[in-house]
This record gives sequence, C-alpha cells and structure tokens, in this order.
Amino acid sequence: MAFDLILREARLPLSAATDPLVDIGVAGGRIVAVRPGLEGAAAEVVPARGRLVCAGFVETHIHLDKSCLFNRCACETTRFPHLAMERVSAIKPQITVEDVTARAGRTLEKCVLHGCTRMRTHVEVDPRIGLRFFEGVKALIDAYAWAIDVEICVMPQEGLTNNPGTDELMVAALRNGAKVVGAAPNYDSDRAAQIRRVFEMARDFDVDIDMHLDSGTSGADLDTLLVCDLTEQYGWGGRVAIGHVTKLSTMKPAEVDAVARRLADAGVALTVLPATDLYLGGRHRDADVPRSVVDANRLVEAGVLCSLSSNNIQNPFTPFGDGQLIRQASHYGNIIQRGNAADVQAMWSMITDSSARLLRQDDYGIREGAPADLVMVDATDEVDALRGIAPVLAAFKRGRRTVTREAAVLHRPG
Repeated sequence: MAFDLILREARLPLSAATDPLVDIGVAGGRIVAVRPGLEGAAAEVVPARGRLVCAGFVETHIHLDKSCLFNRCACETTRFPHLAMERVSAIKPQITVEDVTARAGRTLEKCVLHGCTRMRTHVEVDPRIGLRFFEGVKALIDAYAWAIDVEICVMPQEGLTNNPGTDELMVAALRNGAKVVGAAPNYDSDRAAQIRRVFEMARDFDVDIDMHLDSGTSGADLDTLLVCDLTEQYGWGGRVAIGHVTKLSTMKPAEVDAVARRLADAGVALTVLPATDLYLGGRHRDADVPRSVVDANRLVEAGVLCSLSSNNIQNPFTPFGDGQLIRQASHYGNIIQRGNAADVQAMWSMITDSSARLLRQDDYGIREGAPADLVMVDATDEVDALRGIAPVLAAFKRGRRTVTREAAVLHRPG
C-alpha cells in the first residue's frame, strides 16, 4: 500500500514501556494504519525513534481577541483590586479589526508551533467594540485551516443585562458563525439573569455553552449550581462547560466532592486556567496567599470531564504565556501538588482526549479512520513530556506537515 506519510517507531500515549513501537500510516489526510513494521512506500517518512506521538493538542479556552495587549495596558502595582477588565476596556475604542487579526494571528501561530491542532476561542462583543473583535478573529478561521480548526464562543465580558446592546450583538455573532455561546456573570448586575439568557440563546441557535464562572474568594453563592439545574432543565447535558470556578479552591474537600457529583450528574464540564487563576487569585491577601487553582484531578476522579487551557496570553489578565499546553499542564501539576504517574497521565488527558470530548469532537485520536492530526514530542511518554516540558518536534494537520523543530544537540568537547 502507498502512503502519503509514515511515522516510524512511535510510542503512543498510555502504552507500556514493554509495548512494541508502532508505525502510523497516513493517506488522504487520515490515519489508515497503526501497527509495528508497517510495509509500503510513502511520500514522507518521519523517524520517531521511540518518541511520543499523540493526536494534536486541544485548546478549549483561550482569548485570541485580546492577546498580546500587555504593552498597551498599565500593569497593576497593587494587589487588590486588580483591574484587568477595566484596563482592556479603556483601549477598546482604539482597536480595529485589522489589529485584532494581527495580534490574534501571532498568538494562533504560537499555539500551532506548540502542537495545538484544535481550539475554542472566546471572543467579546459589547457596544464599545461592536463586532470588531469577532470579525478580526473570524478572519483567521479559514486562513489557518491548514494548521488548526478554530471555533468561536461569543461572550459578554462586560455584562449582558446591564449593558444595553450586547444581547443583540451576541445574537448577530451567533447568526454569523459563532458556534458556542458564552457568559461572564461575575461582571453582570444580575448574574442569574445573564446565565438564564445564555441558555435561551443556546436553545434558540442549538449551540453549546461555555461560561466564565465563579471566580472569587469564597465558596458561598455558587452560580455553578444554577448552571447544573438549567443544564438538566434544557436537556443540555454534555454541551455545557464552565471555566475558572476558583471558588472551589477555597472549599473543604467534602464540599468540593458534593459540587463535583452535581457537575458529573448534570453533564457539565470544567476547564481550569492555571496561569490566569494563579496570577489573578489571592490578591485579597498580603500573606499566606492562596493558589486559587482548582484541583481538576479530584473532579475527574468524581466523574467530571475536565480540561486545562491557556485563557489569556500576554495581557493584563495574564502577562505571560506562549500557547504551550504542555507547559500549562506541567505548571498546573506544581500548583495542585500532584506528581505521581497516574495523576500526570490524567493531566495529559486534560490537554488531549478529554479536551476533545469537551468540544464534542469524537473523531479525535490515533486510530484508523481518524484525521491525521499528529504531534511528535521530544519525550518517551506523556509523563516524561509533562515532567520535562518537552518541546514539539513535528506537527501534522490532516497528514500535512505544519511544524518542524530540531531537537537540541549537546556538543561535547572533542
């Protein structure tokens, strides 16, 4: 059989050290064979040499529209209050569609270089920006389809019920290509009303929901519980995700477990944003500062579908970041203080197959018939990759090479 691409002697995720290395054969943009000693010619043969090869990484929660704004916004010099939203809001009138496309494109390319092949990006609309952020990001979807699949979640960062005109803009975005509807009720004068309106939009347009929810310093008054109730009421189980939920990090284990059971029963997924949650969290304390990052591993053990993602990159919400999900997951492991192999494998799932499930993309994975979205990592397995923050050496989208990075070489004397 003739192939377009063969990756030779690859190690697959979750394989044992004693398992044989496999060859992955690709034709017509899809995986057509996965087995040792694959015979046949190929237009391109890539020797993996025992390195880890996985399906491409999946970014479930990022803000391309306001990435790389940090050099235009003041950095807070006090711990509390932290005015990230206000800093971005102040410069919104100056931001053009072309500016959004340029900044978002640079960030998107960084994500691709680090092996991301699928993405959900949140995009703001409000009367100050109209649809400019949306149009700027939408222009990238077709332009970068050769490397990454991108879907837009439209959301009201600065309020919905208290921000006249925002509702109409969200509806306009949903009519013009947004595939998911989002929320940020913390910034609304009526949090419950915003949440209920978003569920109505989801029903009207038959789209999934992805909300920014329950950032705070106390586990009291969780909007998460209302979201679970509405998910069941609307029959939207498996189609709702919530992000941040830092209030859970302030709660006792038994209380967290009760919320986890509610999330699992309702079919509500949760995304942890380690960099942003750590950077913004705990600013109400001058000493013994809390980490403000949810232990997603504990939620997974209770049956909750969880992912890890980048959120903001180089803006007042998060001054650092490069779109490398391996780094994000490794960072998260340090924060929640988990490091055994089983825990690290669960973290790996939160940037790969669990993230794909959250986006309801059931064609994901390395198996015959799946799209050939492949990444080769300079590590022997997924645990090694996260512990060492291993670089991506090659990436392929539908079987076409999109990224090449040379492995580092140590030049010894003599």
